[in-house]
Parts: sequence; C-alpha cells; structure tokens
Amino acid sequence: MQRLDDSKLRLSPQQQLHRRYLDARQIVFRGDFKTALPLMKAIADQSEDPTLSFRAAATTVDLLVTQSRYEEAFARLSLLLEELPRVTEGRVRIQALGVASQLYLEAGQYDLAIDYAEQLIKGAESPKSACIGWYYKLDALLRAGRWQIVEEKIRNGREACDRAGNILIAGMFKTVVAKLEIERGRSAEAISLLQENYADVQRKRYPPLVSDFDDLLAQAYWKRGDAGLAKIHALRVVEKNKSIGGVYSASTASAYRVLYQVEEKQGDLGEALAYLKGYMVADKGYLDDVSAKALAYQTVKQQVLAKKLQIEGLDKKNRILTLQDELDRKAAETSRLYIALLLLVLASIALWAYRVKRSQLRFMRLARRDGLTGIFNRQHFVNEAERQLRYCRKSARDVCLVLIDLDHFKLVNDTHGHAVGDRVLKRAVDACQAHLRSTDVFGRLGGEEFGVLLPECTLDSVLPRVEQMRTAIAAASSAGDAPAIPISASFGIAAAASSGYELRQLMIDADRAMYRAKHEGRNRIRVYEVGMGS
Repeated sequence: MQRLDDSKLRLSPQQQLHRRYLDARQIVFRGDFKTALPLMKAIADQSEDPTLSFRAAATTVDLLVTQSRYEEAFARLSLLLEELPRVTEGRVRIQALGVASQLYLEAGQYDLAIDYAEQLIKGAESPKSACIGWYYKLDALLRAGRWQIVEEKIRNGREACDRAGNILIAGMFKTVVAKLEIERGRSAEAISLLQENYADVQRKRYPPLVSDFDDLLAQAYWKRGDAGLAKIHALRVVEKNKSIGGVYSASTASAYRVLYQVEEKQGDLGEALAYLKGYMVADKGYLDDVSAKALAYQTVKQQVLAKKLQIEGLDKKNRILTLQDELDRKAAETSRLYIALLLLVLASIALWAYRVKRSQLRFMRLARRDGLTGIFNRQHFVNEAERQLRYCRKSARDVCLVLIDLDHFKLVNDTHGHAVGDRVLKRAVDACQAHLRSTDVFGRLGGEEFGVLLPECTLDSVLPRVEQMRTAIAAASSAGDAPAIPISASFGIAAAASSGYELRQLMIDADRAMYRAKHEGRNRIRVYEVGMGS
C-alpha cells in the first residue's frame, strides 16, 4: 500500500478506484466500519469495472449490517444474487456467497445460510474459501440446534481450515468448535483450544473475533468453576465491544451474564445487580437486532415479490393491448373472447395481490409470536405488558407479574434431545394457558423462561391461579408422548403494589422471587417482598 501511495499520481482513474477499495478494506479490518461504509458505497457506485463494483457492493452489504441498516443490506444483497449467475471470477463469487450466507445466518434464516455455504464449499478454489464455507455452514447448524450433524461434519471443516493456513479464518472456525465443546459440557477442551490460538488471534487485531474468543473463554472458565478468569475475559469483551460499538452483540450479552453470575456467587450484590441490568439491556438490544434483521429480510422479500408481480402485470397488459389491436379487426365472437381473456387476466392480478397481502399479514403475526409455542415472543410481550401497565397505572388498578422457569430443563434437553425438550415446552405452555384469561399477557422470554402479566389482580387473587398453573405443569408430566419425563416449574411473583408499575422493576423483583423459589427446592411459588436479595 505504501508503494501504491508513492505512485498514485501515475495510476489511471480505474486503478485509483482500486487503490481506494484496498484502503477501505484496511479501514474495515481495523474495525472502523462507520468510516468505511461511505467509501465502499462510492466505489461500488462509481467503478466501471464490473468485478471491482461487485466486490465493493458485497463488502457494502456487510458494512450496512454493522450500521443496523438491514433493509438496505437485504435490498443490495438481492441485487447481488441476481447478478451472481453472470459472475465468472471464482474469488468474487466466493465473496458474494459468503456475504449471503453470513447475512441470512444473522437473520435466523438458517436453511438459506446453509444452502449458500454449501455452494461456497463446492465452488471453493482454495482451502481458505472452503474453510469459510464450513464455518458458515456449521455455525448455522449449531444455531439451529442440529448438534449431531455438526459433530459429524466438523472434521471436514477442521481439515479445510488446517490446510488454509489463515489464522483469522481458522480462528473463526475454532469459535464454532469451542461453542460445540461448551454446549456438550466439555469446557476443558474448549479452553485448551481457545488458549492455544488466543495469542495468534490477538496479534491479528480483528475486534469481533477477539471478542468472540474472550466471550467463549469466559463461558468455559465459568462452567469449569474458575470465576476469576471468567471475569477477566468477560470484562475484556465488554470493554472491546464498547470501543467498536458492539454493545448489543451476543458476546456482550453473554459477557454481562457471566459477570452477573460471578458477582452473585461472590456475594457482591451491588455489582451483580449492575451487571444484571447490563445483561438485560444488551440481551434485549441483541434480540431486537435479530428481530430487525428478520423483519428486514421479510420486507425486502415482499418488495422483490411485489416488483416481480408488477413486471408480470405490465407484461400481461402489453399482451392484452396487442390482442386488442388484432381483435378490433375481428367479428363480435372474437370480441367476446377478448373480454373473457381480459377478465381472466384481471382476476389473476387480483389473486396475486390477495396472496401478497395474506403473506404480509402472516409475517406480521410471525414477528409477534414465538415460533415453537405460539405465544407472544419476548419483544411483543414487553410491548403488550408495558401498554397494560400504563393503563393500570392511569386507572390505579392492581397488576401482578409472574415469571416461570421450568426446572432442570437443560437436563431434559441433554438427556432426551431437543425434540423432546420442545414438546415439554409446548406441554407446559398448554398447561398454563388453561388457567389464563383473555386479558392476561403471556409470553416466552427465552429458553425455558416465561412471563405472565395479570392486570386487575391482587396478590390474594393471583396466588390461587398460579398454584393451579404449577399443579397443571406438574400433572402434565404424565401425559403426552413422553410419560417418563417429570416436569415442574418455579414461579416468582411481583406486584405493582410493592414494585411499582415499571416493567423493568417488576421483572427484576419477580426474577428475585423466582430464584428464591429455585434456591428453596424448585417446584414452588415465591412472592417478592421488599428487601428480598437477588
């Protein structure tokens, strides 16, 4: 790059653009995504070289994601994928496939991410490209909960990454391996793998990868029982992500959770509460970010479909006009045939419009509902709960919040598999819904944790209903297709009378009561009282 700077006066305009592209890539690698974005967009729009323009456009998609401009990112990605069949240069195709796989992965479209990753692997011209493909494929499988497939395929990815000899790409792949080790309870193996490559990753100075390594080390050390080292690595994640604007990333939320657990174990409740608040903010921000990506994907998908329908409609109208010119010269019988054809076309357009509208309504419902249980997801639960709380505060009505956490649920997943775990979650939700009113707000907050907001209910009226839910969940263990699996849940209750009408405080107090129930033996109900510790 220094030699290029020294000779830039002798470069042609197109070569100058290429040099600017390399400069922008260096800025991206340093983690200054905000500065790099306008530079890369300008190159993509100005370059007359289709290859350079395509590469800059692919990088622009990545940078738009870092700035949370997801709808624009998916729109540009859609254009890239339309051009992809006409791209012949191998490394350029690999870059576009990698960008597509990564963006669909972050939007929760795991099947699409896996499909593009497999195309990347098949078209790889080097071990480095194959390693990238295996990273995206296995990460998507891991996030989709397909652990067995990951364990079967991980050796292929490791071999490709070992041949690649690229520390950065191999480091990304090793985070997937470490996640698998941690999820399978092999924390020592995860620590050994991460520490073995930690120094190399640090030297590369790529902030997102360094944060991922520190986050996974914090998780692994915590699960191994080494609170001191877990705290050190978790603090590094928080500090690093603040410096690059990643305060709502998954690694930030995970690091705050570890810090909260460490301080709680050590008895520093003030610090624990501060970290818990940090975790709740980061986790909510991360979940909002994922939802925004998923919504942007569906929005752009509908826009592309609508544009396609519009083009098809115009084509049909053009054909109709041509037919009309011919039919004007024919007899009345031919005219009647034309009218019938016109009505058929209009009906076809109306049918397409109806289908588009129906799809939009369906996607709106999916954005509010938990895909597994059918109840509210976390974001919509929070919105509805806050709306109910504002109403109850304005009219001075009682309201209670109940947090529910299934006991030993991780053991069910580990012992019987995620399919059985999913059925257990559905069974628990069905048991609770039988005792809820239409005005109650019921949602899944994450994993095996649920929340219920009961407006116009005092503690005296809530306790019998919660006891009915607890009994119903316990009774559900003898029903269905897994009769040998016992189910129970711990309940924490907070009332506005003691905790106020702010949802955040109600959730904190109910969470304290729920964990008191767990500490006292699980399968029980506890009500938050002023002065109750976390």
